[in-house]
Amino acid sequence: MRHEIVQSPAFSQLNVTLESGESIDAEGGAMVSHGENVSMETNATGGFLKSIRRSVLGGESFFQNTFTAGSGEGTVSLAPPLPGDVVHEELTDETIYVQSGSYIAGDTALDVDTEFGGAKTFFGSEGLFLLRVSGSGPLFMSSYGAIESRELDEGERYTVDTGHIVAFEASANFAVKRVAGLKSTFLSGEGLVCRFTGPGRVWTQTRSQDAFLSWLLPKIPNTAYANGNP
Repeated sequence: MRHEIVQSPAFSQLNVTLESGESIDAEGGAMVSHGENVSMETNATGGFLKSIRRSVLGGESFFQNTFTAGSGEGTVSLAPPLPGDVVHEELTDETIYVQSGSYIAGDTALDVDTEFGGAKTFFGSEGLFLLRVSGSGPLFMSSYGAIESRELDEGERYTVDTGHIVAFEASANFAVKRVAGLKSTFLSGEGLVCRFTGPGRVWTQTRSQDAFLSWLLPKIPNTAYANGNP
């Protein structure tokens, strides 16, 4: 499997070249195009219960699309729903936790499931669940805005606004806290933060959907007033 990420970091597209008989799983709705030598099959990857957890709890599609090359090479292009970046990570018998909406595609050998981590995984409006991606093979993650990664040393602490988290390695410990006291939580605009402790790598995005919606929604005219109704 070969890949190329183009038009990054603002409007990234992932172009994948599959060898004969090779396959890749992709999030529903991620496909931009595929070549004539590629077939697409839609299924509930991992079975009904796992797909239900991934959809209802993890915020991902119930169905995933599997693209497979026929005899000879085949190409498929994928893109995230929001303007932003795509990053490739090669997993080797390891686990990465991915925020809802950031998983775009991965090797069919990877196990993509939803895990409940208790109250400490409460990432603002994202809920109590994260996608757990484990195994070996290529993983592709997307973001709103550009993606940055930071490698944490043993015992090193790093604080991230929950709306800017893309993913983190399972080796990193984390806890979700208020940014400071109640006053700062409600007045600073920061809300909840996640405090990671190394070792492990953390991926962040330069933009936040929640922050954008907080800016946008007050500027949208009320429909009733726009129509002349009180």
